[in-house]
Amino acid sequence: MRGSLAAVVLAAGRGERFGGPQVKVLADVRGRPMVQHAIDAAVGSGLGPVVLVVGPDADDVAAQAGPGVEVVVNPRPGDGISSSLHVALDWLAARGIVHGAVIGLADQPGVRATAWTRVADAYEHGASLAVATYAGVRANPVLIGRDLWPEALALRGDEGARQLMRRFEVIEVDCTDAGDPHDVDTPTDLERHQT
Repeated sequence: MRGSLAAVVLAAGRGERFGGPQVKVLADVRGRPMVQHAIDAAVGSGLGPVVLVVGPDADDVAAQAGPGVEVVVNPRPGDGISSSLHVALDWLAARGIVHGAVIGLADQPGVRATAWTRVADAYEHGASLAVATYAGVRANPVLIGRDLWPEALALRGDEGARQLMRRFEVIEVDCTDAGDPHDVDTPTDLERHQT
């Protein structure tokens, strides 16, 4: 059943808190661009297709996708993370190929493929909405079953699946040993991921 789930990496954010001229998700983390860690985890999960959502004029980010990763452009990333979610789900729905999507973020390079796989497994046990937890704290990735896509497509602003979790039953999946879910929002955050 896992083959019926897509993996989506959201990488269209502007990273304004990171500062400086560099695109945040291209910052070096242990010798590779930050976004590459997220893509590798998504690909390593065995889910498919793998979709990378980038902003306009983000050719350098899109170039990290690699073979077999579909690149989809969010023309309005300033509308918040929900707009990137919309773009990904619309792209998948137009192809009619999956029963759900597992969503992760490009600025969480410490989340490993195991987390993606565990969250996907919740679908096999009947979950339409599932979230990775780390020491009891909800983070990413998140599973959104296709039956909830109409609700997800109605979301607005800079908050994604958390809005759904306030309204629908969500299964928590323990991923404490499957990586570090902390975002990289500042150069100090980046330092934490270098070891």
